[in-house]
Amino acid sequence: MSRALITGASAGLGSEFARQLAARGKDLVLVARRAEPMEHLARELREAHGVEVDVLTADMSIHGAPADLHAEARQRGFEIDFLVNNAGSEGPDLIRTRDWDIQDAYLRLMMTSVAAMCHEFMPAMIERGYGRVLNVASVAGRMTVGGDYSYGPTKAYLIALSKALASAYKSQGVHVMALCPGFTHTDFHASDKLTIMKSNTPRFAWYDADVVIREGLAALEQGKDEYTSGRLYRFLVPVLRQRWSRRLLTMLGVKL
Repeated sequence: MSRALITGASAGLGSEFARQLAARGKDLVLVARRAEPMEHLARELREAHGVEVDVLTADMSIHGAPADLHAEARQRGFEIDFLVNNAGSEGPDLIRTRDWDIQDAYLRLMMTSVAAMCHEFMPAMIERGYGRVLNVASVAGRMTVGGDYSYGPTKAYLIALSKALASAYKSQGVHVMALCPGFTHTDFHASDKLTIMKSNTPRFAWYDADVVIREGLAALEQGKDEYTSGRLYRFLVPVLRQRWSRRLLTMLGVKL
């Protein structure tokens, strides 16, 4: 039986991906570092939708985690035809955090692990002539913001990677897309720094997670290679990439 594998599935956008795919009758493999919240979610989805849900624990910042996940999936007989690379975090300051091991682990989590997951799971999709890969990027990857030299650049890589893979394999039945959400209501913004940022940002700039995921899944099926969720961001991002974008952000009351 084919399944969707979702990384970062213990909370936030990952759990919403799981709920929406389960509602479509898709069996799931949930992956994250914390097993307990995934087990709770798995029970909820089994009861609500009658789907099969398996839970695997993995830290995507650790070298070799994608290969281990692929080996485990093969051993259990899972046919992964839908891959959601969602695991991610806010990240350290590239300049002020002086421990390179911390930086290296962050770059693996945000970029290398996604490339490795595509490397591991896409060949079987290509061979079968069907597959879906959704890499969760961000509007932060589509524009340059002073001081964001960690999170945004990693998301820019995911956008470029997704578009290149999509161009190569769409004709073979494998759709690859970068989903670029703007500000979204999830527990991703639960840290002190991001809570302050959220309180300083207008309410109209925030979207509910269910809307972001629903739009993203629809765009993936339509064969798009990149999708910015939310009309506001589809309008604003091209504008914010202009040289005078900082002035506009100030006028809107957005503090980054």
